[in-house]
Amino acid sequence: MLDKQLLEILACPKCKGELEYDSEKDILTCNVCKLRYKVEDDIPNMLIDEAESF
Repeated sequence: MLDKQLLEILACPKCKGELEYDSEKDILTCNVCKLRYKVEDDIPNMLIDEAESF
């Protein structure tokens, strides 16, 4: 589970928009860019090239 303070400062690296965190799936979602960023071992992978489109 990501730290609440970290969630407050994280932004989508592509559009700098707000991210939604799904703690059950360990995924950060940007609804503007339609990208999902995986969180592994409480570390968000914020690389645009490795994000999943939806």
